[in-house]
Amino acid sequence: MPCDPREISSLFLFEKLSPQQLGRLCAEGRVELFEPGPVYAEGEPATCFYVMIEGTVVLSRRVGGDDVEVTRTSQRGVYAGAMQAYLGDRVRQVYTNSMRVTEPSRFFVLPADTFASVMREWFPMAAHLLEGLFFGSKNSQRMIGQRERLLALGSLSAGLTHELNNPAAAAVRATEALRERVAKMRHKLSVISAGPYPREVLAHLIEIQERTAERVGKAPALSPLEAADREDAVTDWLDDHGIPDGWRLAPTFVQAGLDLDWLDQVAAAVDESVLPGAVGWLNYTVETELLMDEIADATTRISHLVDAAKQYSQLDRAPYRIVDVHELLDSTLLMLSGKIGRRIKVVKEYDRDLPPVPAYPAELNQVWTNLIDNAVSAIDSAGGEGTLTVRTARDHDRLLVEFRDTGPGVAPEIRDRIFDPFFTTKPVGEGTGLGLDISWRIVVNKHHGTLQVDSVPGDTRFQVLLPLTAAEDETTPEPLEEPA
Repeated sequence: MPCDPREISSLFLFEKLSPQQLGRLCAEGRVELFEPGPVYAEGEPATCFYVMIEGTVVLSRRVGGDDVEVTRTSQRGVYAGAMQAYLGDRVRQVYTNSMRVTEPSRFFVLPADTFASVMREWFPMAAHLLEGLFFGSKNSQRMIGQRERLLALGSLSAGLTHELNNPAAAAVRATEALRERVAKMRHKLSVISAGPYPREVLAHLIEIQERTAERVGKAPALSPLEAADREDAVTDWLDDHGIPDGWRLAPTFVQAGLDLDWLDQVAAAVDESVLPGAVGWLNYTVETELLMDEIADATTRISHLVDAAKQYSQLDRAPYRIVDVHELLDSTLLMLSGKIGRRIKVVKEYDRDLPPVPAYPAELNQVWTNLIDNAVSAIDSAGGEGTLTVRTARDHDRLLVEFRDTGPGVAPEIRDRIFDPFFTTKPVGEGTGLGLDISWRIVVNKHHGTLQVDSVPGDTRFQVLLPLTAAEDETTPEPLEEPA
């Protein structure tokens, strides 16, 4: 359609331009009539800058698999499209939203290259200011995002160090005690071997020792009441057979699963004069077996923590793969257990029948970290005691992961802002305001899912909904940052 410089000068964007400038716009641009329907789609190469002359325009953004309407207006002069073309190839030039018209609408359409040229030629200072604002904002967001990850890493490191310290200290203590018990066992063995005991008696004692060691590994779990009753019975037996310090030996024997029948077998195997020494020697055997079990438990715990750290960081995994979200949740909860502490009760309501889902596991762990950290902070702000419930379920063709806390809730007046970059309710220095923004972009932009919140005092629920199947074009990892 013909371009009339007088008409486009009536649009507020061009009203201060000179006749020569208006003439150039009409010469290099065009007026185009669009029938109801799409004009361009989000993610397509940004080739044109659009200014509406008359009609009705709708802008939308893709959220998960849905197009969410952002703006609907009939105001003359509204503009969209290649608005950052002046940045050139320093920024990926794609449409950041989708545009459609709901009635026949006329637009002034300017090619992106022309728009970039006139911006740099006619408004050089403004172009430099806009460049500085754009890249400065990106750099600030990137730096604060790195600080957000460092804060999370510091919290995780503190929790992991705390969790590793306990089993490591237990292993050290058990090793020292084991060295002492082995020394005493050697001494007791030398005393027994130096005595006037027949060879067959010593052989029988060794056989009893072997059977004793086997029983330690099969000791049944007893309730406190059952253990106390058995300790009393074993103490009485030891006292009746002249064994000194029976009260001290009884708890060890009961912990190892040794009962009165076992003691009767020992008494039947040796003479009465040998019995105290034999029982003492077997006590050292039991203690060494229990200490070795303690060391094995401690080192196994350390191994599990290291595996959880590896699972959390996904150091040995491909960036995009099929994952069990329960493994990711468990590793994150374990990594954050030091921060969660004992005053917060963690409840897991997992639907174990859920299938694995395609995902970027390391980045989902970052989402879990941010949401759990926020829940813990909320509970702490309400006195430090409460419950964190982590629930998984199927929601039609999506997988739901819900984090529910008993904190004070999210105030209605700020609920629409919590996903905005740099918005935080934490005290100065404690939050960057990017945790939920990063989480939203990971869930929505990278996984085509949904992140939403439902909150009342005492019941706040952050819900992550992930597709159960991969998108058809999901072959390589997508960039986390939105295209400009």
